Amino acid sequence: MKTTKKNNLKKIAAITMARNDEFFLERWIKYYGDALGKDNLYIYLDGEDQPIPKNAGSAHVTKFPHTDMSRAAGDKYRINKLSALAKKLLQTYDIVIGCDCDEFLIVDPLTKKSLAEYLSEINIKTTVSGLGLDVGQNINKEKILDKKHQLLMQREYALLSTRYTKPVVINKPVNWGSGFHSIHKHNFHIDKNLYLLHFGAVDMEMLIEKASARGADWVNHLRRRGNGTINAVSTLPAHTEKWLKIARIIQTYARPLYALDKPGMFGLKRVVKIPRRFKKSGV
Repeated sequence: MKTTKKNNLKKIAAITMARNDEFFLERWIKYYGDALGKDNLYIYLDGEDQPIPKNAGSAHVTKFPHTDMSRAAGDKYRINKLSALAKKLLQTYDIVIGCDCDEFLIVDPLTKKSLAEYLSEINIKTTVSGLGLDVGQNINKEKILDKKHQLLMQREYALLSTRYTKPVVINKPVNWGSGFHSIHKHNFHIDKNLYLLHFGAVDMEMLIEKASARGADWVNHLRRRGNGTINAVSTLPAHTEKWLKIARIIQTYARPLYALDKPGMFGLKRVVKIPRRFKKSGV
């Protein structure tokens, strides 16, 4: 098995692709750069007009010409490029983490292990997933996001989401499905100490700002209907972390009939209060 010389850690890379998402991309670089080393980060920018993040440092950044596509076609284009990149990297790396730039894979601080240490120690059978937590702004209790401070210092609620229980960690060449949501003919292995935190709905004003670039109809829709995750964390009761274990068990065995390669929750919608110790992750 290939390893780094220091502390016998496995060699781990992280990859992503982004467009017009400097806010999250800079945080993605900071988080995974601290965890793995910036020289082990590989970033594809969708558009030659995209600025290289100020904190990119020694990260490997590649720009591609942008082509307008439908959402489905664009998702397929991006994941095909990232799957090909991961296959190439696995010639020299032991493990590749692939995720969107607003997603952060964390290990439970109770393990007292870093992300690199933990992934180096566990037995990965082609892929491993963290339990998906869709972090949202509770508009009844939480203020507009202060972009200068850590995200988890300002947000306390998340929707347990099968959508974000993704097979983002691989140690063998595979073809991801769009958005890293699945791997064809591979089951899920949800680790008991890993969590994938998604922050796309971390702030309503940020969502409205993004929608404004798409037109007044999108803004009006958001103001009228809100956002599903934000609505959930703002209106549903927040459960304790015992639901993290319950959700992991359910998602390990439940599969929707229309997508047998993805986890299910029997239609259950549960909001949890994010354990305070997760703030130690630095996200």
